[in-house]
Amino acid sequence: MFSDFGAKITGDSGILRLMDDLGRPVPPGVPQYALGGGNPAQIAEIETLYRSEMERIMAEGRAFEDLVGRYDGPQGRLSFIEAVATYFSECYGWPIDAGNVAVLNGSQSACFFLFNLFAGTTTVRGVSTKRTILFPLVPEYIGYADQGIEPDMFASIPSRFESCGDHAFKYFVDFERLDHYLAVHPEVAALCVSRPTNPTGNVLTDSELRRLGSVSRQYNIPLIIDNAYGLPWPHIIFSDGATPYWDENIVLSMSLSKIGLPGLRTGIVIAKKEIVSALSTMNSIVSLASGGVGQALATRLIQDGTLVDYARRFVRPFYERKNRLAQEWIHRYFSGGDYAVHKGEGSIFLWLLMRDLDVPSKELYALLKERGVVVVPGEYFFFGLSDPPPESHPHYNKCIRINYARDEAEVEQGIKIISEVYKAHRR
Repeated sequence: MFSDFGAKITGDSGILRLMDDLGRPVPPGVPQYALGGGNPAQIAEIETLYRSEMERIMAEGRAFEDLVGRYDGPQGRLSFIEAVATYFSECYGWPIDAGNVAVLNGSQSACFFLFNLFAGTTTVRGVSTKRTILFPLVPEYIGYADQGIEPDMFASIPSRFESCGDHAFKYFVDFERLDHYLAVHPEVAALCVSRPTNPTGNVLTDSELRRLGSVSRQYNIPLIIDNAYGLPWPHIIFSDGATPYWDENIVLSMSLSKIGLPGLRTGIVIAKKEIVSALSTMNSIVSLASGGVGQALATRLIQDGTLVDYARRFVRPFYERKNRLAQEWIHRYFSGGDYAVHKGEGSIFLWLLMRDLDVPSKELYALLKERGVVVVPGEYFFFGLSDPPPESHPHYNKCIRINYARDEAEVEQGIKIISEVYKAHRR
């Protein structure tokens, strides 16, 4: 018999289904088109860069032995957190030093720590209240939905949306609804957004971020920004108007996963020192320390600007081209249907809306898997307590997320099969 926490964390969830599908075979004899997971592409220039850096470490006396044979501190590898702090303070003028940077075992773990640090049952002077994390732009990342230790820790604001061209649309924060929600829900402990947004590829503008920052300061709560696909690395943002953003009310979560190191689980948090201190304490209790190999590989590359330069020169163009191709294939094969694609502003996903789909997207997911195509159904990205509930959003069961980072032939054929199944299930 598991505890309540054990039962909750081991129950069915969208992120479990996603990760399970990465390794679960499709029906025997059916070719697989794995467009569902979050694996980034392997980019030759990035792989060569890290191989060269590892060879340098291997050739440097006992550097390798010390790297794999010693724990770093629970806050992170000192040379790495100093490199991160120095880069952002010198390049962007952020008033930070090493005390503002913590390293966790991936940004997924970082968000788990942050959500449960701020929200849940909170007791002040003997009075307990249940505090929540508010997501102001739902649909939002599937991996957040089940990270609360306690139930009902998350609330959400369904996004506005507007058409932005032929078979294209874009989501926006509904600031009027957000302001109203915060005014009557003092239990909100923090706001959280991802930029670019997973699953949709939406990139909040600088003005939207600043407005969210202003709202969070007004209510004296932090704004968590998940920057796993963002700036200045891995730079999977295709709009030139976006810039990195941080102030003392921001908790910025970053990662090395989408710039070539997903297997090394290196998450980075930039925040006020008291938050970094709390995260370091949590990390020491849960993990003792974070893995050091990713930090060691990236330290010098951050110090001399190489990592950011490679992100700009190789990572962004690589994904921008693949994004454009995938959208072209969707428009080709879905021609004649009542469909739309979210404006491709960033991330490694396309968010496909099929307005005339006559089955829920969860059912479409099952039908596609019989044809060998693995996607993620859209229902899982609409979560959190809200009024009206997220299920009332007109896109709730009409969307799927497609990972376009795979081999081009695989992506094109997968999209073609999706269109065939969709056309067989139109109203």
